[in-house]
Amino acid sequence: MEYFGLEYFLTSTNRIYWVYLLCALFISLLYIYFNPKYSYALSKKIWWHDSAKNDYKYFIVISFLKVSVLLPMLSYVLSSKDVSFNIVLFLENSFGYIEKTKSSKEFVVVFYTLTLFIVGDFTRYWLHRFLHTVPFLWRLHQVHHSAEVLNPLTFYRVHPLENLMFGFRYVLSAGVVSGVFIYFYGASIGIVEVAGANIFVFIFGVFGANLRHSHIPLKFGVFERLFVSPFMHQVHHSKKYSDKNFGGILSVWDHMFGSYILVKEDECIEFGLKNDKVHSSVFEMLVEPLRRKI
Repeated sequence: MEYFGLEYFLTSTNRIYWVYLLCALFISLLYIYFNPKYSYALSKKIWWHDSAKNDYKYFIVISFLKVSVLLPMLSYVLSSKDVSFNIVLFLENSFGYIEKTKSSKEFVVVFYTLTLFIVGDFTRYWLHRFLHTVPFLWRLHQVHHSAEVLNPLTFYRVHPLENLMFGFRYVLSAGVVSGVFIYFYGASIGIVEVAGANIFVFIFGVFGANLRHSHIPLKFGVFERLFVSPFMHQVHHSKKYSDKNFGGILSVWDHMFGSYILVKEDECIEFGLKNDKVHSSVFEMLVEPLRRKI
């Protein structure tokens, strides 16, 4: 079953968990009710566009590759436990063994969950930004940005090498944070979870994460100073503003590092690549970025 990606709809840690999809659908219908002109977002023109069909095919292929190749490769090379263990050793060798800080377990768990979230989002921002600024990495990331229409499965339209980079990013950031906390607080750390997912991941999913890759221009108003709205990410997918709004969940990094842009909702946004290049098949998505540039 997992080879065809069905577990993605059943696991709360995945973007397209069925609860998150239902929430996105509810928000979409509510948004369209008050803004009927966006009813086209649910039309066959969007969902059966050639680009969308490629997303569906690619999702099946990349799901198989993740399970059979990418995850085993990642776990063989490095794990967050390995990183955290070595961080603890480094801190003990550098600063000596310290008496663990006395704090309530509840405080440590909440503090650890929040720190893990902030560090993870910060590293995600910079990796995403490098994917746009480093030429070879941009060739890989173009696979994602070549989508001409957006749907929840566009999220998985990512080259396998990019998947590996995000996997290593998570392993390193989670390992470092865990190691630091174990050094100061001991091994009694844990994560605040809802339905088996980090509470921030769950809240993010429930409040329309899947609408980022959609044609529903949902904004968060004044809260966009802190959080990335679906519309902000849609702007990032546009041909004109793909070098802006790199944030994952928090928009503070875009504000802090000068990559934030505010676009009027009525401005025509065209999705895809500036050079109009289109990856017309799954094979091309996988192979084209690796071909020698002529």
